[in-house]
Amino acid sequence: MRVEFGSLSNIADGAIELSSFFDPKNAELDSFLKKVKEIVESNEVRRLPKIPKGTRDFGKEQMAIRGRAFSIIESVFKKHGAVGLDTPVFELRETLMGKYGEDSKLIYDLADQGGELCSLRYDLTVPFARYLAMNNINALKRYQIAKVYRRDNPSKGRYREFYQCDFDVAGQYEKMEPDFEVVQVLTELLDELNIGEYEIKLNHRKLLDGMLEICGVSSEKFRTVCSSIDKLDKQPFEQIKKELVEEKGLAVETVDKIGSFVKKRGPPLEILSDLKNVGSQFLENEGSVLALNDLEILFRALEKSKAINKVVFDLSLARGLDYYTGVIYEAVFKGATQVGSIAAGGRYDNLVGMFSGKQVPAVGVSLGIERVFTIMEQLEKERNQVIRATETQVLVAVLGNDLPLAAEVVRELWAANIKAEFGTNKKFMKQYDRAKQNGIPWIMTIGENELKEGIVLLQKVENKEEGFKIPRDRIVEELQKRLNASSS
Repeated sequence: MRVEFGSLSNIADGAIELSSFFDPKNAELDSFLKKVKEIVESNEVRRLPKIPKGTRDFGKEQMAIRGRAFSIIESVFKKHGAVGLDTPVFELRETLMGKYGEDSKLIYDLADQGGELCSLRYDLTVPFARYLAMNNINALKRYQIAKVYRRDNPSKGRYREFYQCDFDVAGQYEKMEPDFEVVQVLTELLDELNIGEYEIKLNHRKLLDGMLEICGVSSEKFRTVCSSIDKLDKQPFEQIKKELVEEKGLAVETVDKIGSFVKKRGPPLEILSDLKNVGSQFLENEGSVLALNDLEILFRALEKSKAINKVVFDLSLARGLDYYTGVIYEAVFKGATQVGSIAAGGRYDNLVGMFSGKQVPAVGVSLGIERVFTIMEQLEKERNQVIRATETQVLVAVLGNDLPLAAEVVRELWAANIKAEFGTNKKFMKQYDRAKQNGIPWIMTIGENELKEGIVLLQKVENKEEGFKIPRDRIVEELQKRLNASSS
């Protein structure tokens, strides 16, 4: 007998027809249904687990790339005198709210535990400002490498959990000193990570506000208009124009005037000269004049430090976050891998004061390391290079089941800070293949013949060259000599 269900409307009729062939009180039917239930439930248990959208697992090769990148980043931060800092992964909700403008909707709230409303940190800047205020610190140059969380729609290069690498300078300094150093640090980071061509788009918040004032935008709409302008790197101006007119209530003439300004971008000193020309409307606006004077000092310093060629003065850069007060910047990768912005930051002179009432000026940059990792992983694929997941320098291969001997030899190497692994197996080729597959450059073999002679056999794995016979009591000295020669 075959029952067909031609459409959803026939399912009920089909079920009735099917049930007519079974006696619900039949013991065999009951047993059959229990077995079906067991199979379904066991399949549920065996179903492959998943990770949440917008998160990633990192395997051994990816962790090797990440480790290398973090090492470079930390060394650049320390070169500039920054000290490390760590803060809790979640903050009181009141600490985070009101600091991110329209992006506040992306904050992850946690369930109420113990009477406190908490949220996962959205970035590392607000927790840093809270730390300064809470500890009454007036000056600090710090770095922090840690995970942050966004309740965002995941997409390529956009995650809900990701690392940020922050460098910030807080305190009173001569005009534009810390701003210059932070931009300089950003160029050094991206150069040393060696990811390819990039540009740093730069603007000034006071210049933006001045531009909007010149265009006739009321001050209470500055921030919401800026959040629309900030989308210009992803959407055409006509789409932004529609949003500004229809959703944010600006006049068409006002938006057209904004459009004529935000199209200005190019070499910093050239655009600066254009904006300071006689007759420029920016010279009639007090905030814009202050901004242009700041930018001239900054650009002259970047010119002397040979970093100016990495910077583009871009009046469309708006940075949507509410706390920026001065220079703002965003680094964009220009290679084939489309990842969008890879770093951003700016000056935030009022943020610490929101917590303590005491103003501590600050400026910083945050590197979106996940997108940098995407670029680095793609480059490794293009170079067709084997990514070493370990830093092991030598494999101690004992040809036989003699763990105590392996332990004795490898302990000497570990005591000398040589990165070593060991194996006990009668088959030499099995151990050799292990070294080759894992990219271990040297293999140290000890078999019956070597034991009798009181030596070990040291071979270079890559070209399978003939081994060096080394006296047992000189293995550390001889191996270090060859490792030093290889590295140089």
